Amino acid sequence: MAASAFRVTRPSIWYPSAVLCRFSSSGMDNMGIGASRSPLERLPFDNVVLRKLPLDPSEDPGVRTVRGACFSRVQPQPLKNPRFVTVSSGALALLGLSEEEVEKDPLGAEYLSGSRLMPGSEPAAHCYCGHQFGQFAGQLGDGAACYLGEVKAPADQSPELLKENPSGRWEIQVKGAGLTPYSRQADGRKVLRSSIREFLCSEAVFALGMPTTRAGSIVTSDSQVMRDVFYSGNPRMERCSVVLRIAPTFIRFGSFEIFKQADEFTGRQGPSYGRDEIRTQMLDYVIETFYPEIQQNHSDPVERNTAFFREVMLRTARLVAQWQCVGFCHGVLNTDNMSILGLTLDYGPFGFMDRFDPDFICNASDNSGRYSYQAQPAICRWNLARLAEALSPDLPSERAQAVLDEYLPLYNTFYLQNMRRKLGLLRKEEPEDEVLITNFMQTMHNTGADFTNTFRSLSQISCPVEGEAADDTEAIKQATELLLQQCASLQELKAGSRPTMDPRELAMLLSMAQSNPTLFNILSDRKTVARQLEKLSRLKELLETTEEELTAKQTEDWACWIKQYRQRLAHECEGVSDVKMVQEERVQVMDSTNPRVVLRNYIAQNAIEAAENGDFSEVQRVLKVLEKPFCVQEGLEQLGWVGRRGMEEPGERDEGEQGEPEEDGRGAGNRVLVPYDSKPPAWANEICVT
Repeated sequence: MAASAFRVTRPSIWYPSAVLCRFSSSGMDNMGIGASRSPLERLPFDNVVLRKLPLDPSEDPGVRTVRGACFSRVQPQPLKNPRFVTVSSGALALLGLSEEEVEKDPLGAEYLSGSRLMPGSEPAAHCYCGHQFGQFAGQLGDGAACYLGEVKAPADQSPELLKENPSGRWEIQVKGAGLTPYSRQADGRKVLRSSIREFLCSEAVFALGMPTTRAGSIVTSDSQVMRDVFYSGNPRMERCSVVLRIAPTFIRFGSFEIFKQADEFTGRQGPSYGRDEIRTQMLDYVIETFYPEIQQNHSDPVERNTAFFREVMLRTARLVAQWQCVGFCHGVLNTDNMSILGLTLDYGPFGFMDRFDPDFICNASDNSGRYSYQAQPAICRWNLARLAEALSPDLPSERAQAVLDEYLPLYNTFYLQNMRRKLGLLRKEEPEDEVLITNFMQTMHNTGADFTNTFRSLSQISCPVEGEAADDTEAIKQATELLLQQCASLQELKAGSRPTMDPRELAMLLSMAQSNPTLFNILSDRKTVARQLEKLSRLKELLETTEEELTAKQTEDWACWIKQYRQRLAHECEGVSDVKMVQEERVQVMDSTNPRVVLRNYIAQNAIEAAENGDFSEVQRVLKVLEKPFCVQEGLEQLGWVGRRGMEEPGERDEGEQGEPEEDGRGAGNRVLVPYDSKPPAWANEICVT
């Protein structure tokens, strides 16, 4: 009874394990404690990584360099009046928990925000380094995330899930739980905007069939932190919020960079430089735990490590091919954001592409376009090369290079496989398929077509029936009209073609490139300037074009491609007696490959604004839609909340998004409502994510 009173009255963190360790399990059962524990209090923790890898001996809560350790013990900082925004039933099921029992637990929000510790939890922060925007940044680490422990998978977990997670344990983290030794100049907190984005995108990416970390819940609170949007001098208070993240492990490429010698460009070195025995220890742990087949099949350490690196390379190539095929841009592909298991990791300034543009940059602070859509495959290979360097000499450089040479052909294979399914080319693989796909992407770019909706529309273009020519005029006309609905207007194309660089700055850089190339290379690069000049050229062309001329050109471009496509579809049906069956199979595969709905920025923004106004139903509604992205969901696909205020401030670095101020004074109350599966409304162009 005393313990119960203590739990109710004490406002700070309560550590059940510290109390329970005084009793034997039989004593607890006799007292009735075991029977009364909630499902969250009964989670079976087995925190293997803290036993297998070195722990920082210091428990100093301050920011510091952590040497000779992979984890540091921390104490999450409790939130004031924590409460659930929403939970993901699918993610919680990984832990053997149901949505209902978690939401009804009076202590559930405290437990899943780190404000109160579950029995068996051992909070810690992971030490890692990273190359950020191509430069080695030295020690980074979990500045806002907190490891709570590893939960044993339920006995009835599906064999398929256990194959993906052979450790049989799920690591759980709370992101936004306060200061750690790795918080640097930050406060270790996350706000509602960034938390909603991470939660929704984690579950959206999973539902799209891509490997990812999961998100179990969002908890918000009455605790507040100051955030200065874009450092404009106009800070405001925002609610502290926490996301529960779930994965087999959050170990990443950068985890192995803590042993790096002094970088020749930045002069920084890893905090555990010279401790090669720890690198080998971590490598052994990762392979034994998460790649047991490789461990079992290779007795020679070099062969084992090479096979491990090849598997990481393969998973990474497959993952980025999947990203490219749904128009997903990560935004911050630093080495510290690359999972050692090939999972999508750390959702910050991500973006699903609206209008197709190979130079699409979802992160407004990525001025050079290093992490643009079309750069992602090459950047992932670059990051793999940094991982290989970090694993040396356990992974000899010549063996690593041989594996890296396999990356591009493997990526292209995965990409073509995915694209054939998206175009419904299922029965044959023909050499001209690559040209057909390239022409399709180029036509989307030229016409400003919506990426998601254009792919989704393709299943409505049928194979030529018996007696119908592939170039049948009426069939091509109907298909063209279908795809024209997804093309950009002249105004939209003009807006998308405006250079992001100030004309005076561009003129200065062009002059400097001639007069002082050394200084030019310090301030910018030729690729960035060339991209700005291309935009200018495109804008000039559009300024001299009428809406009618644009529509005529878009019609011509699509008619030309559709003719090629129907000719290829005719080959699919050659020698087939039942063309109708082939068409039905195509539609089924295409509609289960090309989503109706993705997490566009405006959908996330609308949910964020609703939540900031105290209405969490839009977040919950969006989650339901995103959980079934390929299906028609009657009654759910219309925005359920319309903002009552204008978009007042732009977004904050690493903290999500906001819209730019609307110069004509229109508020959110005047926004055009569109369904989630439509092209984005005009106001979506004002959203800026950094």
